[in-house]
Formats: sequence, structure tokens, C-alpha cells
Amino acid sequence: MKISASRDALLAQLQTVSRVASTRGAIQALAGVQIAAEGGRVELRATDNEVGLRVPLDAEIAREGSIVLPARLLVDVVRSLSGPTASLELRAAEQDVELVAGNATFHIRTLRGEDFPAFPEPGSDGTVTLPAQAFVETILKVANSASRDETRPVLTGILVSASDRDLRMVATDSYRLSVKETQLEEPIAQAFEANVPARALQELARLVQQLEGEALSVGVRANQIVFQVGGVVLSSRLIDGQFPNYRQLLPETFEHELTIAGGELTDVVRRISLLAQKNAPLRLSFAPGELTVSAQTPDVGEAREALPVAFQGEPFEIGFNPEFLRDGLEGIGAGDIVLKLISPLRPGLIQAAGDGGFLYLIMPIRLNV
Repeated sequence: MKISASRDALLAQLQTVSRVASTRGAIQALAGVQIAAEGGRVELRATDNEVGLRVPLDAEIAREGSIVLPARLLVDVVRSLSGPTASLELRAAEQDVELVAGNATFHIRTLRGEDFPAFPEPGSDGTVTLPAQAFVETILKVANSASRDETRPVLTGILVSASDRDLRMVATDSYRLSVKETQLEEPIAQAFEANVPARALQELARLVQQLEGEALSVGVRANQIVFQVGGVVLSSRLIDGQFPNYRQLLPETFEHELTIAGGELTDVVRRISLLAQKNAPLRLSFAPGELTVSAQTPDVGEAREALPVAFQGEPFEIGFNPEFLRDGLEGIGAGDIVLKLISPLRPGLIQAAGDGGFLYLIMPIRLNV
């Protein structure tokens, strides 16, 4: 294999694809980037055996073939180059690649290409097309609620389902639950449902934001999902196991339903959260006509701020994880929010006033008096 490409284009695509290369594991090739020059085009590939990414590279091909090189080292080397172009040539006898740019020459040992897994091909039967921006906006509403606890793998995913004009994503870490429903302008050809690793969808969101205005194709197979946007292909294993039925987690009735200016409450929560450190809760104290948000951290300090709300009834106080509460409020965006509460020990619900299609259920923290 021998190719040459713009140094800047090579670096940009290497930085994109190397994000999914493995940083741990027994198979050394998974820590690499495969450079494949086949059929008159060049593609960079990386995978950790769960998420795989393929990106095109605009390059001149002198000789076709493929190589696998250490991802992190290759990015560092290409970043350091000063010449406008870089050439890479496989030296089979030496089991390395000669990288030349300007007056600099590097010889980088290759990784075992036979250990690098094959990638699924996009565009087979069962593929549907969705508006990329609507898909990404839905991801970003719920992704923070996915669990990072690998001992409960089913909760590390986002349940994605689509049918007709309805797209829905659900995520929960058992402490909070996010549901976002998005209405599509056009019906999709085929319904699907899949529990997709949250980090795969977050990587997809980054890619789509770099490729604005593109349509997104989605193909769901027996145990994997394949996304294609532009010339970029991202694939991921699906998560096995039964995802929780979110409807059963939502309380049927609430004692209090308050409409509050979302921007004002979000700003107050952000400010007061600065003094909720070392796992200290954020306290919301309700009294007739008023909500006081407060926090206290021993040896650090305390803060409180009041704002008017249309609360009636017996005063009560409820505590929340400040980061979780902030995520829920920021998920609403602009406009009024509806805060629904039952009691200090029952979950609260945050949603947009009107039909915003976003629900955020959050468990309270038991407060010490």
C-alpha cells in the first residue's frame, strides 16, 4: 500500500476515527487505525469491538492495500508534521510503514492486520432514512441520563424506537429518567426499536454536527445497528436484556403542579449549586407563593435564593442531586417548565409547558433535618 494525502485532512480524519479505538484490552490491533486503500478510495477505520467508525480520506493511491498502525502514536506524529502533504508506504519486509512529510521520515511498526475485525456494510435491507438533525437533537436531550455503571449494562444504553412519524428515545440510570418524543416530518419506511450504547449515539451526534444538513440512514440487524451520514459509517453492537418499561415508572397522579419560568429557575439552580459540593443536596423549600433554593456544604459555605411561584398548601422541602436537577432543567430549554411533585420522598417530574415531548423524572435525596 502507498498513498499520499494533505497533512491537515489526514490529521482531521485521524482525530475523528481514533476516538473509538480501544484504550485497553488484550488485542493490540484494536488500539490501532486501519488505513484501507481499496477500489480507488481510502478509508480510515477504528473499533473497540463494540463501536466501529469508518471515515473517508481524500488521498492519491499509488498502490492499494491496507495497514493497521497505533492510533495514538499516528495522531501525534501527523500532528507534528510541518509539510503540506504526507505519504505512507508499507514496507512489507520490515513490517513497518514509511511516513514522509517535508524533510521528516518516520518508520512506524504495523500492528497485526489479521487481528483487526471486519466491519459491517451499510445499505442492506431494513435500512431507513431519518433527518439527521432531529435524530441528534433527540439524542442530546436524553444521553446524560444513561448509566455509566458497566455492572448494569442494559442501563448504559438509550432505547431508540421509531415508527411512522414518531421517534422516541429513553434513558435512565435508575436515579433519573429522560424521555424525548420527536415528531418527524415524513413517515419512515419501517419501524424499529433498539437499545444502543449511549456512547455510540453521543459519538454519532458529534459526527452529525460536523456534517450539517445530511440525511441519516439507520440499519438494524440481529445484534448491531449501522448509521451512515455522508461518507461516514458508525456501527455499534446492541445491548442485550430487557430495558425498563418507562411508563410503569411514571406516577399516575401528583399533589402539586407548578408552572415556573424555566430560564429563571435554571439560573437560580446553577448559582446555588456552586455551594452544593461533596455530595451535598440542593434543597427546594416550598411555601405559599415562594420557592427557596438552598445548599450548604460544611467547611465550604452556604447559599440560598428565593423566587415567586404559585404554590399553595402546607410548606415542605425536597432535596435533589444538583447535577441531575440541572440536566433536567437544561433539557427543557427556553420557555416555562412544569414541575410536578408528590412528597419529599417521591420522585418529581419536569416537563415543558405545553407539548414539548420531553419528560424528566428525578428521584429525591432524603434530607437530614
